[in-house]
Amino acid sequence: MTTPIETDVLIIGAGPVGLALAIELGLGGIRVAVLEQHTRVGNQPRAKTTNVRSMTHMRRWGIADAVRQASPLSADYPTDVLFATRLFGEPLAHIENAFYGARRRDDRFPEPAQWIPQYTVEAVLRDRAKSLPSVDLRFGTRLEAFGQDADGIAAEAVDLETDRHLSFRARYLVGADGARSRVRKQLGIPMEGRHAYSHNYGVVYRSPGLSAGHPQAPAIMYWLVNPDTPAITGPMDRDDVWYFIMPMPDGETVLEPEAAAAAIRRAVGRDIPVEILSMDPWSAHSLVATRYSEGRVYLAGDACHLHPPFGGYGMNMGIGDAVDLGWKLAARLQGWGGAGLLTSYEAERRPVHRAVVEEAVANNAVLSRELLRTGVDLPGAAGAAARAAAGAAIRAQKIREFDTLGVVLGLGYHGSPIVASDGSAPPPWHFADFRPTACPGALAPHLWLDDGSSLYDRFGRGFTLLVTGPGGADDSGRLAQAADACSLPLTILSLPDPRLAELYGTRLALIRPDQHVAWRGDRLAAEPGRILDHIRGA
Repeated sequence: MTTPIETDVLIIGAGPVGLALAIELGLGGIRVAVLEQHTRVGNQPRAKTTNVRSMTHMRRWGIADAVRQASPLSADYPTDVLFATRLFGEPLAHIENAFYGARRRDDRFPEPAQWIPQYTVEAVLRDRAKSLPSVDLRFGTRLEAFGQDADGIAAEAVDLETDRHLSFRARYLVGADGARSRVRKQLGIPMEGRHAYSHNYGVVYRSPGLSAGHPQAPAIMYWLVNPDTPAITGPMDRDDVWYFIMPMPDGETVLEPEAAAAAIRRAVGRDIPVEILSMDPWSAHSLVATRYSEGRVYLAGDACHLHPPFGGYGMNMGIGDAVDLGWKLAARLQGWGGAGLLTSYEAERRPVHRAVVEEAVANNAVLSRELLRTGVDLPGAAGAAARAAAGAAIRAQKIREFDTLGVVLGLGYHGSPIVASDGSAPPPWHFADFRPTACPGALAPHLWLDDGSSLYDRFGRGFTLLVTGPGGADDSGRLAQAADACSLPLTILSLPDPRLAELYGTRLALIRPDQHVAWRGDRLAAEPGRILDHIRGA
């Protein structure tokens, strides 16, 4: 019998979701063990967009600059999306500043999006997790089985290199182990929705000279709209490494490398050199788990929600899961989180997942072949008219995929059991028209302060009481006393700025560790402890 390895949280999966959760917990001193059966290396064509919300979390974790420095694209590279008949063909439409990746200051968020391969993001997250003394990363280690009792989790694993069996004892277990989650399957939790309704191939290829040799404007994504090989391609890494996405040819289940290279040449419209680096068949799903937890075991990321990749939501939504679950697990383990805190994880995240799945499905319904107009490849007036019609359709139908600030920042936790409602309602939701609001449950409105700093940088790691106007000393002191009584970490931030007063609508706003508004008001109630009990799930 081996002595169990003791930890607070056992995380299964060291992709971006598991690593994000490990960082969130590790920064709070929580003991974490992360098991990953694979080495997590390679250049598979997974996520490439780290959106403004995820980059804000990277900023909280102190690695936003490291992510940007690791990107293969220069700081001044345009984050545009270009539609053309072929890469060596005629342009159809141009969408600028896709996903809000342009390096310019915006009051609505502190960090623009970053175009970067997922495997590179994972490397930065991995380094940050390794730097935290309470985090134990174990690659090449596979979970075999687990059980739970009233006090915690007992898990068995195997080191795949040595074939040595390992035992773990933890307070909680989180399955961040992807679409084929072993954790979800052992719990017997089904996924509901549509399975495998669109079959595709993702390819990573190297084509020396392609970046400098094609005639289109620089972009992060080129949608190739033509009758024989509609596809998407774009730069992925240094040394002219590109990605390529195409529908699975009718009647085929396997695409050989030679056929993939031929498809790339047809789609781009030139006999370019093509070295296939990796191939990844994938199917579009729109699935959400029927529940996200059982006892002390929780699911996060693709383990509990799957959707088409169009819109770049997958990895980013999983990072959001890690943040929401992470601060709540930490609160319970540190002793200040109430018994109802962890039940709010599913209550808050599942409605967000459902809304985002709907957006991704809508994007998946309009791909290159749906944007095609007869004659786009023709010369002369007929071709010009067809291309103009295709361009108009693109601008009308595809902006929803690339101008998405309402989806990324505007889906709050209104109605959550740990949000203290003030009776107000958030502004009408729109996928692009994001209107900052301090309505409880919403993401706290951001602002660049007069000294050039980000408001978010002034928030504490626990809760923050933001005081936007004068006369808050008594309220601040009373809330601080109530926080001390229940060991809730609280930072008092007094910023009498008329812009903040207008943004937040009240003199006081209580901000959660994940930067969402938990409560707001012009003054505290007679018993501030009751407010804190509500928002900490006591």
